[in-house]
Amino acid sequence: MPFIETYMDTNAEAINEEVIYQNPLLFLKIWEICSNASHYGPVENHPWHYHKEVEFLAMLDGRLGVQSKHGYVVLGPGDVMVLGASQPHRSHKPFADNLHYVVFQIDLGKHFDQSTMPYLSCFSEHTEPLDNLNYIFDGNESVQRDAHAFIMDIFQESQTRTRGYEIAVSAAVKRLILLLLRSDTRNVLNDTGESELLRFRPVLDYIDMHLHEKIGVEEACALLNLSYHYFIKYFKKTMGLSFVEYVNYKRIKKAELLLLTSDLNIMDVSCEVGITNMAQFYKLFKRHNGCSPREFKLHMRSGSKVQTIIE
Repeated sequence: MPFIETYMDTNAEAINEEVIYQNPLLFLKIWEICSNASHYGPVENHPWHYHKEVEFLAMLDGRLGVQSKHGYVVLGPGDVMVLGASQPHRSHKPFADNLHYVVFQIDLGKHFDQSTMPYLSCFSEHTEPLDNLNYIFDGNESVQRDAHAFIMDIFQESQTRTRGYEIAVSAAVKRLILLLLRSDTRNVLNDTGESELLRFRPVLDYIDMHLHEKIGVEEACALLNLSYHYFIKYFKKTMGLSFVEYVNYKRIKKAELLLLTSDLNIMDVSCEVGITNMAQFYKLFKRHNGCSPREFKLHMRSGSKVQTIIE
C-alpha cells in the first residue's frame, strides 16, 4: 500500500510529549479514540512522539497501524500492544473502516509500594524496553484477553469515578503488572531473584531506621563490605533505581504517612524524614505525587475530588 510506504519514513523528528495525568495521584492517562469509516491516515497530533510513560493500546474495533523503532504492526479487535517508556512511535489508520481503541499511558514506577518494590527493577527498562514483551500477546490469546480486560477495567473506573475508583484502578494496574511478570517466559523482565534482595536487606533495614538522619552511600557500602563504585552499580541493577533515588522514595513515603496520620506541620514532617531544606522537600514531594505536601494532606484527609489539586 503506497500510503504505508510513505508512512514508514523514519527520518521525521520525534516530539517529546508531556502527558497530563487525569489523576495526579494515579500517574496515568487513559482515553478512547474513535474514527469513522470515511477517514484514514494519521490519528495522532504528532506523527512521531515519545513520553516517559509506558503506553498500552487496547483495540475494540477496526485496525490500527503502529510503527516504532522495532517495526510496524497492524492491530485488530481484541489486540493489546505495549510501548516502552521514551520509545518513539506513531500510529495511523491504514484502512477505511471504523476504528475504536483505548490508549493507556502510565508511570508504572509510581505503582510499586514497599511490598512490591523488589519487582520495580524488572520494569525499569535499563537494558530492554517493555516493547519486547509484546511476544507475550502474540503467542498467548488468554494473556492478551486478560490484559485487555484489565485495561478496560481501568478505563471504565476512570470514566465513572465512583467512590473508591482509585483503589479499583490501582488493583487493576497491579494485576496487569503481575500478568506480565508471570507470562514472561523469555525473562525479558530480568527478575533479579530473592538472593539478590536478601543480600541488600541490611542496607534496606538501615535506610528504614535512619530516614530522619543523613544517609550516605559510604555507610551502606560498609554494611556489605563493597567498594563505592561496585555498590552503586549493583544497587541500581538490583533495585531498579539508584541509591539516592531509593532513599528519597522512602523519605517521601514516610512523609505521606506522617501527613495522613499525625498533626505535625509540613516543616516538622520534612525534618522527620531527613530533608531539612524545605525547597528540596517540596520539589521531591511534588515529583512523586504531582502536588504539594499541603495539597496532598488536604485532599487525602477531606476526600475531595482530585481535580481540585491540579495546578
